[in-house]
Amino acid sequence: MALLNSFVPNPSFVLYNSGKHTKHFQGPLCRYSTSHLRCSAVTEVTTDRRNTTHYEPTLWTYEFLQSLKNDYADVKNKDIVTKLREDVRRIIKDENEAELFTKLELIDDIQRLGLSYHFEKEIQETLHRFVSLEKSFGTTSYRSLHEAALTFRLLRQHGYDVSQDIFESFKDDKGGFKSHLTKDVKGMLSLYEASFLGFEGEHILDEAKSFARTHLKQQVKENLSNKTQLEEVSHSLELPIHHRIPRLEARWYIEAYGKRDNANPVLLEAAQLDFNMVQSVLQRDVQEMSRWWKGTGLAAKLTFSRDRLMESFFWGSSLAFEPQFSNLRKGLTKVTSLINTIDDVYDIYGTLDELELFTSAVERWDIKTLETLPEYMKICFLALYNTVNDMVYDALIEHGIDALPYLTTAWTDLLKAFLQEAKWQHGKQLPSFDGYLKNAWVSVSGTVILVHAYFLLNHKITKEALESLQNRHHLFRLPSIIFRLRNDFGSSKAELERGEEANSLMCYMRETGTTEEYAREHIRSMIDETWKKMNKEQFIDSPFTKSFKDRAINLGRFSECTYLTGDGNSAPDKRHQNEIRSWIVEPVPLRNI
Repeated sequence: MALLNSFVPNPSFVLYNSGKHTKHFQGPLCRYSTSHLRCSAVTEVTTDRRNTTHYEPTLWTYEFLQSLKNDYADVKNKDIVTKLREDVRRIIKDENEAELFTKLELIDDIQRLGLSYHFEKEIQETLHRFVSLEKSFGTTSYRSLHEAALTFRLLRQHGYDVSQDIFESFKDDKGGFKSHLTKDVKGMLSLYEASFLGFEGEHILDEAKSFARTHLKQQVKENLSNKTQLEEVSHSLELPIHHRIPRLEARWYIEAYGKRDNANPVLLEAAQLDFNMVQSVLQRDVQEMSRWWKGTGLAAKLTFSRDRLMESFFWGSSLAFEPQFSNLRKGLTKVTSLINTIDDVYDIYGTLDELELFTSAVERWDIKTLETLPEYMKICFLALYNTVNDMVYDALIEHGIDALPYLTTAWTDLLKAFLQEAKWQHGKQLPSFDGYLKNAWVSVSGTVILVHAYFLLNHKITKEALESLQNRHHLFRLPSIIFRLRNDFGSSKAELERGEEANSLMCYMRETGTTEEYAREHIRSMIDETWKKMNKEQFIDSPFTKSFKDRAINLGRFSECTYLTGDGNSAPDKRHQNEIRSWIVEPVPLRNI
C-alpha cells in the first residue's frame, strides 16, 4: 500500500468494535499523507556535504519481480501433490517396517527434503513409538556411530531429553573417541551434525565436534573417492544442518537426494512439486511487496540508502517459508526494508543533531514532531509511522491487543542504539568489547524483527508472553547476539572503509591487543556458546509457543547463511544471489528416477 493516503486528524477514534466492547486509541494512530511534502528537496540531499556510500543497485528490479510467473500452483499439480502427500503419510505410518532405525532415516530425509511441515503429527507419533520401544527393550548401545548420532540429533531436535552419554560406548579407555571410527565417514558425518545440538557444559559433544571436524577435513583434503559423500561432507563442514535455513537446505538436498541409487521416487517427486508450489506463493508475496516498496518512494527519494527489497523478503521468508505465514513474511519484509533505510540514515547520511531529532520523534510517536524534521527524514518517519500503525490496527482487529507500546518501544530502543553507534563514529571512539556488545545486540535489529513477528504470527497472545517480550526474554537476546557477531564478520570490511570502527572484531582486538585471527576465533567460540544456550531454550518452559521459538532460531540460521561469505544484505555476492534465485525465482527441475 502506498503512503499517499488521506490524513486522519482526529487523535482519538474508534478502532475496534467487537459488539461487546468498543476500543478507543488515544493518540495519533493514523495514516498521514506525504503529498504535502516538497519531495523535490529530498532529491537534493546528495548536494549537501555529508557522508555517502556506493551501494550496488538492486539486481531484482521492480519490472523483473513483477514478471515472475511460476505455474506450479494450478489445480492439476495440487491434485498430484495431495496424492503424493497421502502416499508419504502412509509410508511414515507403516508399522510393518521391522527396522525401527529405518524410520528415523526416513524422517531425516523428509525433513531435509522440506516436507516435514505437512507431517508434524505423524513424525511425532513415530518418534514417540521409537522412544517407547527403545525403553521397553532396555537398549543402551547402538550398532553403529551413524545410528547413535542420527538418533540423538532427531530426538533432541524434537524435544526429547536424550543424553550425550549415548556416545560413551564409542570412546576408548583413555576417554577419547576410538581411532577406528575415523574410517567410518558416514558415522563421522552424523556425529559432527549431532554435536551442534549440544548444550553448555556437554563436554562429550564438544569433543565429538572437534574429533569429527578434524578427521572430516582430512577426508576432504585427501579427496574422498566417493564424490557424493565428498559433496555431503564439504556441505556439512561449511555449515551444519542445524544452522542452515531449512528451505535453502531443502533446495540443496532435493538435488543431492536425487543422485542416490536408493532414492524413494515418491519422496523425491513430492519434494520437487512441493518446493515449486511453495515458490509460487513466495513469488506472489514478493510481487505484492515490490509494489508496496515502490509506493513508499524510499528507494527513489533517498538515493544514499540501500534498495534491498528482495533481500528483505529473503529475511522474512527465512523466518517463515510455510504458505500459511504469508502475512508474517510480508510484515517482516516491510520491517526489514525500513530497518535498512533508517540504518543508512544513521550510519551514512544524518548529522548528529538530525539523528537526535529523529530518535525523539519515534520515541514520542506523535505526528506533530514531523515539523521538526528535515525533509528527507519526514519520508522515513511517515513510512515507519504508517507501516507500524497499520500492523497495530491489524493486531487489534485480529487479537484485541494494542501492540503499539511494544512495537514503538522496540523501534525506540533500536534507534537509540543506532544513535549511540553514530556518536561513537562521529567522535572516533572505540568502546570496550562488553560496552559495544551491550549496545550492538540491540542495534542489529533482531529484537525489532522478533517483536513484530510475535504479533504477526497466527497464535494466541498471552499476558505472560507480553511480559516476557517487554523484558526482552532470552529468545530475543540470544539470536540477536548470533546475528550481531555474524553480521560483524561479514560487514566489518565495508564498515571500516566508510569510517565505522566500532565492531566486535575491532573492539576485541583493541582491548586485548590480539591479532584479527585470534579475535575471530574468540568470537566464533562466542557464537558456538550462544547456539548452545539457544538449543537449551527449546527445552525450557516459557510463555512462548513452539511456532515463535522456531522463528527465533530461524533468525540465528538466517544470520549464519547471510553473512557466511560476506554481507549478503548490503553487498550480496554471487553466492547469495544464487541462493535467492534458486529459492524464490527458479523452480526445481522435475526429474524422473
